[in-house]
Amino acid sequence: MSDCIPVEVIVEILKRLPVKSLLRFRSVCKSWNSVICDPSFISTHLQASLSNNTPFLLLSYWENCKKDYFLHYDNDGFDEFKQLQFPVFGCASDSHSFVLGSANGLICLHFWPGDVSKFILWNPSIRKYISFPWPRISNDVHINFGFGFDSITNDYKLVIIGIEKEDTWIKPFLFSLNENCWKRVNAVPPSYTSYSSELSVPFVNGAVHWIGYKKTNNVVFTNAILGFDLSAEEFFEISLPESLIGLGPMNLSTMKYGESSIAVLKRDRTNELLDLDVLWVMKEYGVIGSWTKVLTLTLHRKWFPNILGFRKNGEVLVQLDYGKMASLDLNCQPLELHGVEVTTKLISLEGSYVESLVLLDKAVDVHNVSL
Repeated sequence: MSDCIPVEVIVEILKRLPVKSLLRFRSVCKSWNSVICDPSFISTHLQASLSNNTPFLLLSYWENCKKDYFLHYDNDGFDEFKQLQFPVFGCASDSHSFVLGSANGLICLHFWPGDVSKFILWNPSIRKYISFPWPRISNDVHINFGFGFDSITNDYKLVIIGIEKEDTWIKPFLFSLNENCWKRVNAVPPSYTSYSSELSVPFVNGAVHWIGYKKTNNVVFTNAILGFDLSAEEFFEISLPESLIGLGPMNLSTMKYGESSIAVLKRDRTNELLDLDVLWVMKEYGVIGSWTKVLTLTLHRKWFPNILGFRKNGEVLVQLDYGKMASLDLNCQPLELHGVEVTTKLISLEGSYVESLVLLDKAVDVHNVSL
């Protein structure tokens, strides 16, 4: 690095460059490599990327019992950016992978069953990962996962919450990337039982969110949003709209709305003559009165949409019954479909994604693993 150029100026230049260029520039000289791998620069580059770059959406496609992952630009064209080259990370070839969440370019994966069940934190942009094993949990425990970023401690965390028989909570398990280990959390158990049919749940405002429920006399349900704050390491509850409180929790799922709030999707597939999806959003996070019903979809002659999630522009990404995707503009009446045709495969929206250098200073190279 030239002595004529202050380090601060070099950092200002480098933080604006894409990840691919920075990886190449590490070989320019030792001082450049030192700057690029420094944790403070990794954080600085991440914030610049979040502020300035077009975001991506992480999609998974199922076809012939095989899952592939793709990144698409979250823009008008919804163009494909690239397919993620998905290594096996040393797992058996018959292992199945499931995305548990994504934060700041880091994807949390669960492999099962294979030769051994384990978790992976993977940054495909820099082709690095770390793996860690399951904690010791009884097979009788019903579990849910939550993955996200603790901005207070600059740490990535995976929480496992669980319910034993007779709806008894176990102490949550929490994995910390900084500590590289599991620990038990002495959180006060919530008054609701967790329920989630989704492996990946929304991470918003420092917390992960599931559907929670109570059951009276084994008949009547009372539902709420159950959250877990990754910084405070404690549970909290958020009330649902009145019309969702008494439903069966298996008909409800949570998703991210915008950058700082949540949404709840009600799916009703019990009527043979009529299928119904109702989407509610919390316009102001934590304010119960801000719950707003924004979308109701029923079976249509030409297309039946499966709601996947929200885009950055507020439109709802849907998959049609013949496999193609489209984007619904909620501000148009009647609702308009904007074609973003991608595939004829089964699609899941795994979340938003940004290219980053996270893990550059502390992980294993993917190319060191047999593919």
